[in-house]
Amino acid sequence: MSLLKLVRAPFLAAAIALLGTLGAAQPALAQASAPEASSAPAADVAPVAAPAPVPAPEVKKETVDNPYGLEAMWRDGDWVTKGTAVIMVIMSMGSWYIIFTKLFEQQKILKSARGTAGFWEAGSIKKGIDTLEEGSAFRYMAEQGINASEHHEGTLVENIDLHTWISMSVQRAVGNITSRLQDGLAFLATVGSTAPFVGLFGTVWGIYHALTAIGLSGNASIEKVAGPVGEALIMTAFGLAVAVPAVMGYNWLIRRNKTVMEKVNAFSGDLHNVLLAGKK
Repeated sequence: MSLLKLVRAPFLAAAIALLGTLGAAQPALAQASAPEASSAPAADVAPVAAPAPVPAPEVKKETVDNPYGLEAMWRDGDWVTKGTAVIMVIMSMGSWYIIFTKLFEQQKILKSARGTAGFWEAGSIKKGIDTLEEGSAFRYMAEQGINASEHHEGTLVENIDLHTWISMSVQRAVGNITSRLQDGLAFLATVGSTAPFVGLFGTVWGIYHALTAIGLSGNASIEKVAGPVGEALIMTAFGLAVAVPAVMGYNWLIRRNKTVMEKVNAFSGDLHNVLLAGKK
């Protein structure tokens, strides 16, 4: 009997161990089969939509009113500052008016010079005058020359040589044309030489008042000094803005006047010779 128990004992131990192994394997098999069961209906699940982009907040640019500038200078300035600004405005307007007016006059004379070819092709000076433009400088010289030659005898100037009298009359007409072309150039020269100093005077006056106000307030920080002083320096920039166009316009008009007078002098010399030849 004891021998039978000894034989059964190993078999019972092995059976118990086998049953324990099978019991531990069942949960693992259940977990392995679970994804297969859950993966089947996954195809029927709708895809999740991506979240809509959130718009960036609109940034508004803050505008800060400049407490200094031309408007503040005119509003807070005294009668000296305002008077200086008005003078420079008048200088600038006068300069531009003269520049455009003189350019128009010069262009008109140059255009008339291109039309003098018909004058020399006419049979006489009187017929040639009709071919010249009414009111032009060249017609004016021709009329003065013909009048001098016709009214020489029987007058107080009859004792003057005809050559000299015609020459004087033509040169007088040329001088009048030259004087007309140079009208206004003196104003441009004056503006070009004085406008920077007028602007500098306004700057000095503005800085004086700015420093006085700072001294009375007792606050000499950079924000209290830079604003008023920078505002006063606007007058210097204004003076330069007035002077530079005046100087450049003056030099340009002088150079163009030289070209115009070459045309006038050439016509006057030929006219003088024709008058002396007696072809009236």
